Amino acid sequence: MMISQEQRNQCAERLNVAAARVPELTAFVGLDGFVDEILHVVDKRQSATEFTRLDQMASLADRIAAAAGRSTNIELVRQMQKLGGNGPIMGNALAAFGLRVTYLGILGWPDIHPVFHEFKARADVHSIAQPGLTDAYEFHDGKILVGKHESLKEMTWENIQARWSRDAFQQHFSTASLVGFVNWTMLPHMSQIWEALQQELCPGLNGERRKLFVDMADPEKRTNHDIRHALELIVNFGQWFDVILGLNEKEAFEVGKALDLDLPEHTPDGLQSLTRAIYAKVPVQTLVVHPVSYALAISGDELVMTPGPVTATPLITTGAGDHFNSGFCLGKLLGLGNLDSLLTAVTTSGFYVRTAKSPNVGELASTLADASIAY
Repeated sequence: MMISQEQRNQCAERLNVAAARVPELTAFVGLDGFVDEILHVVDKRQSATEFTRLDQMASLADRIAAAAGRSTNIELVRQMQKLGGNGPIMGNALAAFGLRVTYLGILGWPDIHPVFHEFKARADVHSIAQPGLTDAYEFHDGKILVGKHESLKEMTWENIQARWSRDAFQQHFSTASLVGFVNWTMLPHMSQIWEALQQELCPGLNGERRKLFVDMADPEKRTNHDIRHALELIVNFGQWFDVILGLNEKEAFEVGKALDLDLPEHTPDGLQSLTRAIYAKVPVQTLVVHPVSYALAISGDELVMTPGPVTATPLITTGAGDHFNSGFCLGKLLGLGNLDSLLTAVTTSGFYVRTAKSPNVGELASTLADASIAY
């Protein structure tokens, strides 16, 4: 699994050539919203202002396990408060590229929470409920997301129509270059919303086929029946859209389990096998699977892979997958093939985890062409 500098340079050139078309692209994304607290876990505190952190997830697990039957004190230090949720992060990243983004979610009601004000300045943002809350414990080898999800049950088709507008929803759903539905797992009524759209709005769609992207988010807590039903609805959108389904490695294994597939080893060869098996059961136009250090995509009979620019010391990891998704969708919207779209995706994610900022298209192309960054 090698990508040459020449391939990266060619992808960068294609992005630069296509950059002038980006402001013509539109995206309609939703439907979640969270306020994220990015937290570090204290290992040892040297003073009121200095401490060393637990940088491996297993260290926290060991500390908790050692306290079983007794008690322990765990100190968290806030690094930042930021907009969260798969949708706002993806929408914000698409807006940073220069797309005209309309966002519908749960970002505050009746007033939008201040953490989303910068996003609101970049995009056309609408909200119908209070955001969820997430405490993100970040480590060098992953993150633990502890969520409070009470408000997510208010995201329903009935509330969309009553608190926003059926006509406005229909307009954006019917015309956007990209429609993005993310965080199915945490939105308990997402499947019912999809059913309503397929019954009420989709039959009236006409014109050129557009892109629809779906990120289920980690479905471990949902039943296998719910997962299979959601996958059927996602495939059914293919009557009207070119559907892209995005899964990270854990999600791919959860989907494979729900589909009663034989689960392989966690290796590149194993993940290729699993990706092909899921694609055979879930025949969307494009299936994307992205572990931390590489990514793969399949359309038709062709499966492609690329490594990514991994760093051992990320500034931030929460939102990396959403940036990956935005990069892949950008590539597909610009007419790039799956391999170039994967390169765009891993580079978007890599830029974000190194800088804690969303790249524009110029920064994306420059990063691709930077031979000092190893893929």
